[in-house]
Amino acid sequence: MASGTALIYDEAMTRHKLLWNDPICDIEVPERLSASYEQLQCYHLVERCVPVPAREGSEEEILLVHSSEHLEAAKSTQTMNEEELKRISGNYDSFFFHPNTYHCARLAVGAALQLVDSVMSGKVCNGMALVRPPGHHSQRNAANGFCLFNNVAIAAEYAKLKYGLQRILIVDWDVHHGQGTQYIFEEDPSVLYFSWHRYEHQEFWPSLKESDYDAVGLGKGKGFNINLPWNKVGMGNSDYLAAFFHVLLPVAFEFDPELVLVSSGYDSGIGDPEGQMNATPEVFAHLTHFLMQLAHGKLCVILEGGYHLKSLSESVCMTVKTLLRDPLPQVTGEMAPCLSAIESIQNVRAAHKPYWKWLTYEDTSFLHNLSTRSDLPKTADTNPCADDEAKITDSNETDKIERFLELHMKNVIFPVPPIRTATTAELKASAHLNTFPVHLHVVKEMDKNEIEALVSDFHADLVKTNKTLLSLRSTLTILDKILKKEVCNGIAESPAASASVAVALRHPLCFGLQRVLCIFVGDMHIIPNTEDGKILVIHICKEEQTGKSSSKHYIVLNWKEDADGNDFFSAVLGFILPVAYSYQPNLIVIAVGPNRSLGISGISLLFGLLQGLAESRILAVIEDTDINLMQSVAKTLAGASVPHFGVHVPPTQEKVNQIKMLRNQLQQDWKMLQCSGK
Repeated sequence: MASGTALIYDEAMTRHKLLWNDPICDIEVPERLSASYEQLQCYHLVERCVPVPAREGSEEEILLVHSSEHLEAAKSTQTMNEEELKRISGNYDSFFFHPNTYHCARLAVGAALQLVDSVMSGKVCNGMALVRPPGHHSQRNAANGFCLFNNVAIAAEYAKLKYGLQRILIVDWDVHHGQGTQYIFEEDPSVLYFSWHRYEHQEFWPSLKESDYDAVGLGKGKGFNINLPWNKVGMGNSDYLAAFFHVLLPVAFEFDPELVLVSSGYDSGIGDPEGQMNATPEVFAHLTHFLMQLAHGKLCVILEGGYHLKSLSESVCMTVKTLLRDPLPQVTGEMAPCLSAIESIQNVRAAHKPYWKWLTYEDTSFLHNLSTRSDLPKTADTNPCADDEAKITDSNETDKIERFLELHMKNVIFPVPPIRTATTAELKASAHLNTFPVHLHVVKEMDKNEIEALVSDFHADLVKTNKTLLSLRSTLTILDKILKKEVCNGIAESPAASASVAVALRHPLCFGLQRVLCIFVGDMHIIPNTEDGKILVIHICKEEQTGKSSSKHYIVLNWKEDADGNDFFSAVLGFILPVAYSYQPNLIVIAVGPNRSLGISGISLLFGLLQGLAESRILAVIEDTDINLMQSVAKTLAGASVPHFGVHVPPTQEKVNQIKMLRNQLQQDWKMLQCSGK
């Protein structure tokens, strides 16, 4: 498994700057790069990354995407005076030239390609390139929206050509639609392009009909162009997460990319004058974490927009911390997507139903009476920066956002435990975990007296024999280390998983935790008390449980993973993740008991995707002695991406119906389950 995170930054790219007054372009400043890099230094992240030098992209590489006429026009600006630069800049929509622009743009291209090479060659597993000018608006024959060359599009074509890749995912979370990228790949089924963007029913720049949800691609590319339009401002963390759960991730796992490229614009973050959205920096950590589960972790993040320097730089740091596999901070704010977001998500699902298996049995329909229609402004300007009333231009408002972010990040950032993944010596030896390419820390198991002292207040009704007490040793030893924040997560073996979990769930509550999520796979003989809401149990079992029905804090999911082993995605993405993010647990316990209903890949998927929650504090309790299962779980906890699933198989109609039934029953309790308008 490749290790390390590449970071590419070259101060030379700050030499591209505006030489005259232009209210449209004056926000694209060199400080966007320098402030981001300085914040990375402040958090001591630069020294933890693998430095990769930028290089100039060659003319041949630029011509993979752009016309020779466009290249020559850009080259000609190197010797122009200010008046000539101003005149040629006027030929394009929202762009400015400087004598250094051509060199900077070639560095931006080369940096993106250096990152692709570093990841694809296995020198690192992922990385980020801080570049400017940005790229996703630039088209084959034109600069556009601050962009000269399309860095990410060139990187995709380069990866296909050099490494023979057949499936590349581009995720564009910039607040503007990357129409340049869409135009380049809209007929190409080898590139899946996803963009969410401020749209407001075509009133927001670039104000294109082809930025709406029904632009799904052309010809062979139909279904491979996914536009999620935001039709109002103020979208927040829950809206972004809902878009990932109910649109992007199911498509991405089905597409099965060999490389993921991110057009990483942070103007979709809070305080940005362009986006006017409310997403706080830590949500970008979670989005990054999800994408790291694809393509064996091969992820290249390339900077696009972002015009509030504090919001931009903090969001960049959250992204890099996640690439470095630091535990993720809890997402703040109410976990309930707004009606406008739900409507946009539903329309995208309806538009793409003909093209993706995961939607085969879903009831999807277009929602035409959109809630935001009455909120449309009476007049609109198509310039990206023209609506002064809708921008945060007032210095007091900017200062307010600065102060908010300063305090917010102090609450979000937390010390990383010195040890990531712990296990016991006995388990490490029995499951051959000592042969792993990942580091697992061995902790000394408690003796009988220590366990008795630890559980003396709450074990009497469940632990009635010395044998049962000793079976808890591994579980309670690692749980105690997690609660004391000495380790991040851990894997324990128990000959009686159900009893171990029932006892173990009481310990964190005595420790002061308010919300513990327990996911139990297999037969569960002892059901913890969930009435006070401090424990949420999701029980995944083969058969319907007699006398047990789902309620808010005890959910039964009947699921037997098929031989193909890859239809569990729909349950995890469409149900388990939304419920878990709605609950926002402080600790997660995932237990595998007897007669388990899932295969190894499905269980590993749970561990991989849920690590974004509870500051990544997860305890694995496994009764099964299956060595392959133990090894897969240990790898995932230690930071490996989820196992490869192969060709996507959709769930059966029966399974889809069960998820829909549970979703309908519980979506008022767990709002993140909402993905269709009512």
